[in-house]
Amino acid sequence: MRENLKLLVTLLTGRTIEQGVGKERGKTSKEYRESVSVCYVDPEDLKKLGMKEKTNILVSTNYGSVVVKAIKSLRGPHPGVVFIPYGPWANVVVNPETHGIGMPSLKGIPAEVEPAPDKPILDIKELLKNQFGTK
Repeated sequence: MRENLKLLVTLLTGRTIEQGVGKERGKTSKEYRESVSVCYVDPEDLKKLGMKEKTNILVSTNYGSVVVKAIKSLRGPHPGVVFIPYGPWANVVVNPETHGIGMPSLKGIPAEVEPAPDKPILDIKELLKNQFGTK
């Protein structure tokens, strides 16, 4: 893995079958966490980053940064485009502004990705505590 290599990408978010199934098991379930704390990356982009699939990756935007697991995308090719399923991990890196329609912009977000093999993926409780603090 190449050290300090970063790639500028466009982030998309959306629903997946796995996310829906995991949500039915509960948002604190292992199935849900594993279905939404991932980032689908084009295989060529993984190569550019010197990464293997299932390595942790740091996704950063103007709105925040989150560590998720890099998964080789089976769709494409789509170099320069990554996808994180809807969920708390995606919410960290999307614009929270809803522009009066009740839904944030979830597509076409400029982002940067980089290998993060030594950084943990936070569980949902840790993630929410980091984002909102404790009461």
